[in-house]
Amino acid sequence: MLTLAFKRIIVSAMALLALLTANTKTEFADSCAAYDFPRIVAEEQAPGTLRIMSFNIRCGDVNGVQIKERREIMLRQIMPDSLGVQESTAEWMQTLCFLLPEYGWVGVERENGGWPLSSGESCPIFYLKSKFLALKWGNFWLSETPDKPSFGPGDGCKRICTWVLLLDRQTGQRIVHVNTHFENRSEDARLLGADVVKRFVAERFPGVPVVFTADMNESEKGAAYASMTQVFTDTRFAAKDSVFYGTYHGGRDLASRENGCIDFVLCTDQFAVEAYRTVTAGVDNRYTSDHFPIYADLKLPLSCPFGAAAN
Repeated sequence: MLTLAFKRIIVSAMALLALLTANTKTEFADSCAAYDFPRIVAEEQAPGTLRIMSFNIRCGDVNGVQIKERREIMLRQIMPDSLGVQESTAEWMQTLCFLLPEYGWVGVERENGGWPLSSGESCPIFYLKSKFLALKWGNFWLSETPDKPSFGPGDGCKRICTWVLLLDRQTGQRIVHVNTHFENRSEDARLLGADVVKRFVAERFPGVPVVFTADMNESEKGAAYASMTQVFTDTRFAAKDSVFYGTYHGGRDLASRENGCIDFVLCTDQFAVEAYRTVTAGVDNRYTSDHFPIYADLKLPLSCPFGAAAN
């Protein structure tokens, strides 16, 4: 059996070869230059805050623009302390691991719990190694049997949730980052997913500050959103400084401020929410995915409990 270190060497070599052979000068068919919507840019992070990002990076092409043609510009939008990714294929994982050496990561492939750099789709969490130490991490499925790869009611595919307990190296505070991608076909599956996530957090990490990132595949008008916000705060509305827009555009400018937000950063009430942004500016007038990335800048008071109850 290959050692983990040897596997990582192989993956890095594969990613480098793919990058060198990619056509980085392709004219993008889904240029956003012609569309009229507010260009919201990522801003400088305030000292003492944690920047938490959620980004559905699209598992395949965006209007014919392939992953190899998008990855360089997509990586230029990544700047958080912790990042929840959705639709991360093996090809994406190889690229992210190679080009984001300053980040550690956790996650497994959703179909069988296997190594995500070799096959399948995952919902990994990337964290700045200089900022955080990963103490514990794991995965569960959004189903009636969350401890094993399985389908929820009406699922078109198995839906996985990844979590990590992070230690802030400077303050000694601990937070939990939970990241997932809810089902798009079934409201019952989304509701079950919300219940599974809430139960996991309540049982495993009572009293610990938690951030939740997800493509929830529904807006704030949905039932799963209503369920999640019984115990979590939507940072988009809680932020002292919030500039937002719809998150799903499909490469066709379909997003709207009112109805197009299906990606979320939620948090428990220990956090003060300083800022929120939907980053719609793109890079070089191009869409980097069929979703816009979002982030929230959060602050924990120094008096906040360190979460000693974490199991």
